[in-house]
Amino acid sequence: MRGTTASPDTPCAASRRGEPPVHRLELRLPDDVPFAVGTFDTIGPMSRAAFPHRHTFYEIVHVTHGAGAHVVDMERWELRPPHLGLILPGQLHHWEDVHGLDGSVVLFTPEFLLDHPGDQDLLRRIAARPWLRLDPAAHRRTALLIAELGEEYGHGDAGFATVLRSLLHVLLVRTARLGAPPEPPAPSGRPASVADAFARLIARTDADGAAAGPRSVRECAERLGVTPGYLAEAVRAALGRTPAGLLREARTREAQRLLAHTSLSVRQVASRTGFDDPAYFCRFFRRETGMSPGDFRKHHDHRLASIEADPGPA
Repeated sequence: MRGTTASPDTPCAASRRGEPPVHRLELRLPDDVPFAVGTFDTIGPMSRAAFPHRHTFYEIVHVTHGAGAHVVDMERWELRPPHLGLILPGQLHHWEDVHGLDGSVVLFTPEFLLDHPGDQDLLRRIAARPWLRLDPAAHRRTALLIAELGEEYGHGDAGFATVLRSLLHVLLVRTARLGAPPEPPAPSGRPASVADAFARLIARTDADGAAAGPRSVRECAERLGVTPGYLAEAVRAALGRTPAGLLREARTREAQRLLAHTSLSVRQVASRTGFDDPAYFCRFFRRETGMSPGDFRKHHDHRLASIEADPGPA
């Protein structure tokens, strides 16, 4: 079917041996619009996948019924619908012990946001609170807006892609408001844009959905065309954090994903996260998490037999 995650009889994006499968968004032909919306049933069985996997696209889920849990990276969210959740490209997620899961799913790629570049910042803000329990009014507004997205997508009339982008922008703005205190205005001009570009850069994933961002603040600054000092000032002003701290956090998070959900050795995890020296990686990981990679794996090992070997078509 059009616009769905890869179904069980469709090959996933090729993933490295021993790593979770990666799913890409099937494009709607002949328009090739990298967007899809539907219910869990119409999107397909992968929308309820019970094994850890990554996406190369964004996914917004509006859960209206069901019991169980949704697991994103290391965090487990109990289902007490209605919920609104966001999964970022490259994150590992799966549904755990779910029963009666129902609701809607909105899928789109980063390229789909080109007409609204500010939506990247909205997604960054939503990602800080990626799983929300909706009150009745927010639930009703969200359901109506997603229904409108579904109607526009289903009809495919002239200009439908522009309308979809506009409706998605409204959904992101409203979602960013939910449960969040008023955000102080960001500094105007170049510092804010540099900080936003930095956040996107360190969150970048490769064609397999794995982390592919720079490994040092200096490399980040070079890619953005600024000095390391200016980058530090811009990021601190806009995000209240240092580039080095955010970069360490991104690398640690990717290492945790690989240790918990793959059969890769510690040496391989070190290499995939940009460390040439496994011993240095172990010291880094212990400093950031308080435990060794081996101990972390023992406490967070959620690997499933279905992805221990080469999964082949998923």
